[in-house]
Amino acid sequence: MTLAFCDVPVAQETRAFGALALLIPLLQRLGIADLIDRHQPPDPQQHFSHGRVLSLLLAARLSQPTALVNIASWAADTGADVLWDIPAASLNDDRLGRALDAFFSQRHAIQASIAARTLELAELSGQRLHFDPTHLTFYGAYASSQPRPHTTPWPPGNATVPPAHITHGYAAAEKLINVGVTSVVDALGAVPLLGQCLDGNHNNHTAIQQSCAWLFDQGLLTPGDLLISDRGTYSVEHVARLYRHGCHVLCAAPWADYHALYEEHAARLNWQLASFLSREQQRRRDCGSSLPWEHYQLAVQRHTLTDPQTQQSIPCRVIFVYSSADAAISLQARQRDIERLRTGLAAIAVSVRRGHPRTTQATIARRVTELFGRRSAAQFFHWEMRPLTPAEQAALPPPEPGCRRPAYHFHFTFDAQAAETAAAYDGLSVLVTTAPRTQSADALFTQYKEQNYVELAHHQWKTPLAVRPVFLKTPARVEALVCLMQLALTAYQLLERFYRQSVPAGAAGSEQRFTAESLLRAFRGYGLLEGRSRYGRVLQATRLTERQQQILRQLGFPTPAQLLAHVLLPVPQTG
Repeated sequence: MTLAFCDVPVAQETRAFGALALLIPLLQRLGIADLIDRHQPPDPQQHFSHGRVLSLLLAARLSQPTALVNIASWAADTGADVLWDIPAASLNDDRLGRALDAFFSQRHAIQASIAARTLELAELSGQRLHFDPTHLTFYGAYASSQPRPHTTPWPPGNATVPPAHITHGYAAAEKLINVGVTSVVDALGAVPLLGQCLDGNHNNHTAIQQSCAWLFDQGLLTPGDLLISDRGTYSVEHVARLYRHGCHVLCAAPWADYHALYEEHAARLNWQLASFLSREQQRRRDCGSSLPWEHYQLAVQRHTLTDPQTQQSIPCRVIFVYSSADAAISLQARQRDIERLRTGLAAIAVSVRRGHPRTTQATIARRVTELFGRRSAAQFFHWEMRPLTPAEQAALPPPEPGCRRPAYHFHFTFDAQAAETAAAYDGLSVLVTTAPRTQSADALFTQYKEQNYVELAHHQWKTPLAVRPVFLKTPARVEALVCLMQLALTAYQLLERFYRQSVPAGAAGSEQRFTAESLLRAFRGYGLLEGRSRYGRVLQATRLTERQQQILRQLGFPTPAQLLAHVLLPVPQTG
């Protein structure tokens, strides 16, 4: 029998409890284990429910990401086996794998339930949602992974949707799957709600189409709500899809789609200074910094789109955005690339003039293509390979040793006027919105810039919560673990939000922006003491630092001693 012991030190070993001091009460507040079990039928052959096992695995991802085969030793080393009342020996990778299999069969329903619980706990409204895709890279064969059929039902029916295909992306050499994340965002940051896995070679149009279907089905996207997303998700069909459901769109769009509209109205656009400033720009203004004071300007043009399905007119606003920072970066990049291309083309011309024996039209074309790459400045250069006549060859000086008389003349020109014309569009971008006109372009632009919070949350997938090299036997278990990590990301961002909500308004800026990573780090050295008595294994909570006590008080979380007292019996008093 394991007993709590708090008065007489009998400890022989230290358990690295650490971040579990925050994670256990956090997961209890979310009700993760119960919500998972609600969707899993009880199995009399299982000594421990899937929800209990998976909530422990989730805590491990948040505390110290490790391979499944190492979870048992992690649980024993931290004392998690005691707090979850699961013997470490029962946490083998086979048991964890079976829990992931069960989770996969109900992954979408579980995520939706936890999303509803998250909105309730965070006191957030789903009236404004942000969507942003990312990808996760995998290594290994995964020969059993297959593309999802085009007939796959959507919105998802849990097990009816096969796992995402782990495959090469269109522009990627590595194997990956795409993940579309829907979050709710405000000034305190982003809280992810749903994470949807897609085949590695699917684009963002597919991602947002399927995510919207899921959001509609779960009642998380309702008439009057606004969905914000980036350029890769934009299409007229996306705007029309939400418009047909009575929802609004705020989406960055490709400049090429609205270049003609800009040209048509450029002379009459009314530019206004945007109120949005990054924290760095606010700091520069507050302290009178000599560093550049960057800014945004906005100009609004009313416009109409046509629903490609119904041919119905869709009134919208096109918000043209000018960024002084982007304009400066574009200018510098263009000047740098022009110089590199001019130097490279001059070197190719010298090579052709020397008459190298391997100089042919095909080899020169390859060299020019490699030089141009994806540099936009390449459009300002024009080149040609012209065969020399016998008379022109005869008039050339004798070739150098190892060379022959050149057979071609390489010539290139630079269109300075085109480069100057292109500079007029530096710093310009475009947003499209169907939001009511009562919402100003300035307010909408500020909301769009908060998309950065979602991208920051993506960073957590690949750093604190990263999937370290993990061997999973099937694509289904891969997707189950990714979906579980989505829940971990939700919990991670909720921890940050709970703390920031508790910080007094007059507190220092660093305290108001305290992150989940810093909160967990504050408990890194905290441990439990374990010893033996005639009654069995005894655990003792150690003293908290003043900072640790303050964090727990602000969050309204129990102390480790209270957690132990809740699950363990006291050591019997002896006379």
